[in-house]
Amino acid sequence: MVAMSRADFERAVEEALGLIPDDLAELVDNVVVLVEDDPPPDEPDLLGLYDGTALTDRGSDWGYADLPDRVFIFMNPTLAMCATEKEVRDEVAVTVIHEIAHHFGIDDERLHELGWA
Repeated sequence: MVAMSRADFERAVEEALGLIPDDLAELVDNVVVLVEDDPPPDEPDLLGLYDGTALTDRGSDWGYADLPDRVFIFMNPTLAMCATEKEVRDEVAVTVIHEIAHHFGIDDERLHELGWA
């Protein structure tokens, strides 16, 4: 387990968001990325979660009074599975990209095939 402050973990998330190519980042629409300490109790090992409507599923009426999509990055399980800060930063990068990919409509099976699981 790695001991890391919340501020340092949040910086790792910001750095991971910076890895998204600019042309793709510009297409991310109405998404907020949040750091939470723990995932839902029924999924204690979950590192991240996309909660929203993928771009591929949005109809022409989407957006009117819709709340932002949310990407959650869970700090405690990430810190628990890693042995070094570098591992944390690497895992955070994979998790952030994985969850943002869901925003683009890419499912877990395809992400596994691409090595982003």
